[in-house]
Amino acid sequence: MIRTDRLDLVPLTAGHAEEMAEVLADPALHTFTGGAPLTPGALRSRYERLVAGSPDPAVRWLNWVISTRDSGHLAGTVQATVTDGVAEIAWVVGTPWQGRGIAREAARGLVAWLRTQPVHTVIAHVHPDHHASAAVAASAGLTATAEVHDGEVRWLLHLPPR
Repeated sequence: MIRTDRLDLVPLTAGHAEEMAEVLADPALHTFTGGAPLTPGALRSRYERLVAGSPDPAVRWLNWVISTRDSGHLAGTVQATVTDGVAEIAWVVGTPWQGRGIAREAARGLVAWLRTQPVHTVIAHVHPDHHASAAVAASAGLTATAEVHDGEVRWLLHLPPR
């Protein structure tokens, strides 16, 4: 578990699927990423695959649910896919919890934890029109690059050697 001032980032389990299906139910969450909200059953299947880990032993899938310590409710997820010292991170916070700094705090907590791991580079991909997500990336220490991949701007942070 990763702890921040207000949040606990709890390792993802399939048991989180029902509550997370409610957290992620707003179709607006898919405006920039595409797709649609998953049913609890479909989300459980997805989470089972994620928890099982990558079929490639050189790739680590790390996933957490964001739990608000004051209420104990889940508010979203953060994730990192780590390959050869490069961590590609992502976050999502449910609509009712947006605007409270939860994504920023969770992303900063994740990057702080990654600094303790054998990781030298952190990457995120953000849609150029998703200003809130760009603000999250910047607050976590990443900088936008000129590189665009699948329509998203690549954000980058080089970590100092440990």
